[in-house]
Amino acid sequence: MALAVADLVARAREGDPRSVGRLISLVEGASPQLREAMAALAPYAGGATTVGLTGSPGVGKSTTTSMLIAAFRAQGRRVGVLAIDPSSPFSGGALLGDRIRMQEHATDPGVYIRSMGTRGHLGGLSWATPQAARVLDAAGCDVVIIETVGVGQAEVDIAALADTTVVLLAPGMGDGIQAAKAGILEIADVFAVNKADRDGADLTVRDLRNMLALAGPRPPDAWIPPILTTVASANQGTDELVAALDAHRAWLVESGTLTRRRLARASAEIETIAVTALREQIADLRDGTMLADLSAAVLAGETDPYAAADRLIAAIGAEDLG
Repeated sequence: MALAVADLVARAREGDPRSVGRLISLVEGASPQLREAMAALAPYAGGATTVGLTGSPGVGKSTTTSMLIAAFRAQGRRVGVLAIDPSSPFSGGALLGDRIRMQEHATDPGVYIRSMGTRGHLGGLSWATPQAARVLDAAGCDVVIIETVGVGQAEVDIAALADTTVVLLAPGMGDGIQAAKAGILEIADVFAVNKADRDGADLTVRDLRNMLALAGPRPPDAWIPPILTTVASANQGTDELVAALDAHRAWLVESGTLTRRRLARASAEIETIAVTALREQIADLRDGTMLADLSAAVLAGETDPYAAADRLIAAIGAEDLG
């Protein structure tokens, strides 16, 4: 028997993992109950720290995520993880394959791990990620870690979603060059050179320092991204990384940047939802004759695309008022 949304939210707030999972499934499936669920969750969200973890494939994102989970749990913090995977979210492949190391936390009631497919969405994130993060936040997670597919020129959306973005690099992978190309100097709040026991780690650190120096002077009160070294597979550098995350969180609060970032995030989310709704309404009109008639009028030179778009928007507005 299906539970009502209010019951799911209440159970999720009590830490029931199945209820949390069902709420995220509502998000992923764009369920008709999604609006009700988001309205019920809204009063409880906003307390979690959101950490984005990104980097090229092979740098050790999943191992680092597992390392951070253990560190946060040792401090008594509840942790939620959204592992964004390029494959189907229904296959289970992400959790059973390249993210096998995170499974040591699977039986911990203070940890919730969810794999989500990008479904072709650019930016290294699923379109449903913001709402899924809100579910984990409202369910009582103190920290929500979002692990992205990878980083590239178009895959910097994580910076708009996370309070703190950690960019992982590894020696011997050409990451110094890729850093400049991908624009990660702009999105990184913390740099972590993982697999630092390999040759070339010092060179990677030096390259990052040089690139930060070339970025130009910063205001006196600006945050300077620290460059850390870690060996996540051996649990080395954990304390320093957690300390850097906590320090950045403190700076965000003291400087007022946290509020500004979250306002920008809410604005972007509202805009995305509104644009999606408009596209759905335009698709409904496409099934009728109005869009076809307007297209024919533009083609015949009887009107221009801007005037036609104005008429389409007016028609959508009239439908909403009606």
